[in-house]
Amino acid sequence: MASTSSRRRQWKYDVFLSFRGVDTRFGFTSLLYAALTLRGILTFMDDPELEKGLSRGYASSSWCLDELVKIIQCMKDMGQQVLPVFYWVDPSDVRHQRRSFEIKVREPQVDVREHEEVYGKPTEDRLTAWRAALTEVANLSGWHAKDFTLVSLLLIP
Repeated sequence: MASTSSRRRQWKYDVFLSFRGVDTRFGFTSLLYAALTLRGILTFMDDPELEKGLSRGYASSSWCLDELVKIIQCMKDMGQQVLPVFYWVDPSDVRHQRRSFEIKVREPQVDVREHEEVYGKPTEDRLTAWRAALTEVANLSGWHAKDFTLVSLLLIP
């Protein structure tokens, strides 16, 4: 059995932040990134030019949904820990794919146009994987930003 320190060296980063850039990049996500790095936690945020990345607009991006599927896969296959932050989103909306997290089979409400040329149109398997990943992440123990008077309280140990 590998020690914690030797397992930790397998990865370049300790934390991978997945977020929808237009929703949280210059607010909550930047504060979280700063708090983690100040504590010596190697954190991958992403390239500022990318529009990645759970906030109200998260499910409107096929990129974010594909990323979430991969995150859940890494959690299952490699034992990585996933700690979701539901930023002004009701986790039950994520779990049940309601409101901004609704994905329809015939007319997906996700904005896939930007990625269709590279990844193709969403298949039934891809839609199923997105739904399963959203349900799974919503069932994880995490933080609901709406539960805090100030979002910055999430960043205080």
